[in-house]
Amino acid sequence: MFHYAICNVVDRDVFIKQCLALENNIPNLKKLDLLRDVDDSETQIYELDGHKLFVHNSYYIGTVYVNSEIELRHYFA
Repeated sequence: MFHYAICNVVDRDVFIKQCLALENNIPNLKKLDLLRDVDDSETQIYELDGHKLFVHNSYYIGTVYVNSEIELRHYFA
């Protein structure tokens, strides 16, 4: 699993911008479920060629981050 720290605080605007950046820069990315936890944390799930990507806006951890089953850096070079 690849981990990308996006923001060191919880921020819904950053979360939305990160989701849009993935959607705009990764061809064939399929948007799946948006999960919302009882503490208002959010997780947007994506799929790319059978691999899952997760964008988290986590109040539990206190950050915005991406976990991905594949390397994403080459999409943002």
